Amino acid sequence: MQKKSFVLAGGGTGGHIYPAIAIASGLKRDFPDAEIIFVGTERGLEKDLVPKAGFNLKKIRIKGFDRKLSMDTLSSIKELFLGSLDSMRILAQIKPDLVIGTGGYVAGPVIFFASMMGIPTIIHEQNVKPGFTNRFLSKFADKIVISFEDSKKYFPQNKVILAGNPVRAEIAMGNREEALKEYRLRSDAPVVLCFGGSQGAARLNEAMIQVIEEAVRNRKFQVILVTGQKHYDKYNQLLENKGIDASVSGYIKLKPYIYDMKNAYAASDLVIARAGAISISEITLCGKPSILIPYPKAADRHQDFNAHFLEKNKAAVVIADKDLTGRRLLEAIESIILDKKRLSAMAEASRKLAKPHALEIILDEMKKLMS
Repeated sequence: MQKKSFVLAGGGTGGHIYPAIAIASGLKRDFPDAEIIFVGTERGLEKDLVPKAGFNLKKIRIKGFDRKLSMDTLSSIKELFLGSLDSMRILAQIKPDLVIGTGGYVAGPVIFFASMMGIPTIIHEQNVKPGFTNRFLSKFADKIVISFEDSKKYFPQNKVILAGNPVRAEIAMGNREEALKEYRLRSDAPVVLCFGGSQGAARLNEAMIQVIEEAVRNRKFQVILVTGQKHYDKYNQLLENKGIDASVSGYIKLKPYIYDMKNAYAASDLVIARAGAISISEITLCGKPSILIPYPKAADRHQDFNAHFLEKNKAAVVIADKDLTGRRLLEAIESIILDKKRLSAMAEASRKLAKPHALEIILDEMKKLMS
């Protein structure tokens, strides 16, 4: 069999890069001898994440456009021209059997010129509302893989495949009993898990201080708060100033970061988070009810669309960032976690939204295109 080669283009944020890495890992499993090349930029997270995952990264010169016309627009046009030349050169050198784009402006020229060169192309959209790059590329890509039913209306219907976001299956394989032991939590009180992504979220941390005070006072529920590395010392000190030692409190666990989230999910009964595509894909795969606070500065407010999709399907409660307070969050938590019937119904609704076979569906579509 002739050796296969694949190019994956996507970058900027983890939401574009982690799905690409998951797809690349699947390709490596199914085509052990294949050449797998990522295309990214020097500015995005891909410059660190892709090599750490064990894949080669080729960089092109390109950057995003400002929403408003400015002097920087000229620089962006120049970078787009250079990035186009870089993309054509890489595609001509590698001669890939297929190119897949997972979003971010870096995917634009790579998918466009691959299509012009007659190379089979797929784009993967992680969010409910697609970004500009994927909306533009949908005219040229052979197939469009979406993660949520509500995304169909944005794309040519004859190209769309509903698959989901490829997330690590092991994220849902934690053992609750072992997880409670790991976090030194009790088995007779429900657990709230709160995290704000890899960097943490100060707004969530601030609101959770009042929640933690109440949890310590009434002992009706427990809390795991993942603050983010840069916020940990500040919020640990804030709790200590209030007489709460999170290192010994049986009801509160403060963590700067959790590298293996499966036990954190396994221990939890309710999740509080932003509404990034990968986070909500993990939450639904684990079948967890959630309270979502969309990040207001996300491009095209895509986190709002993600969050309201879960809310519409009765799997989540959404609180706007501008409305977030400790009191508002506490009320939302208690209305869910202390109502066993509602908690169970939301968990079931969350499970129904999960797409556990996303990776296999995407890989099958890639194989069909190549054949």
